[in-house]
Amino acid sequence: LIEDKKLTTPPQLSCEGRSAGGLLIGASINQAPELFGVAILGVPFVDVVCTMTDSSIPLTCAEWEEWGNPNEEKFFEYMKSYSPINNVKQGVKYPSCLLTGGLHDPRVQYWEPAKFAAELRHGHDKDSSGPVCLKIDMTAGHFSASDRYKYLSELAFDYAFLLDQLGLNEKK
Repeated sequence: LIEDKKLTTPPQLSCEGRSAGGLLIGASINQAPELFGVAILGVPFVDVVCTMTDSSIPLTCAEWEEWGNPNEEKFFEYMKSYSPINNVKQGVKYPSCLLTGGLHDPRVQYWEPAKFAAELRHGHDKDSSGPVCLKIDMTAGHFSASDRYKYLSELAFDYAFLLDQLGLNEKK
């Protein structure tokens, strides 16, 4: 649709999502990695099955009503079918990825983006895929920076990565 209307091309298309939106981005780049040039996943909820089975994590049990309880086989298999960390394609070209996390995040633990970055680095075609970059903020929680300067600095970092990977950083 996007190419049919000549709005953009896959190498120029980027996507971004945070938290559960990062789940959507992770699932999207797994299902159709060829459609994107760059993906930014902020504090991404990408290890769905492991996280949802841990009842000690805040919000988990309360979300079983909406998401299903992965301790039941039918929900376990369903979650596994779309969980980004469980569906990285092997030997395939993936877009350039920036994953971020916060050490003090009580909702999406810092190891989720770290584990997903490792899975992407291990699975993707290393010759044709873009870089997989991981940035963990050692002072942040789920909502990242609390002051305006740090928020804008982090936003600038994300945009710098995006523009660089799209090739828009070159002086003419």
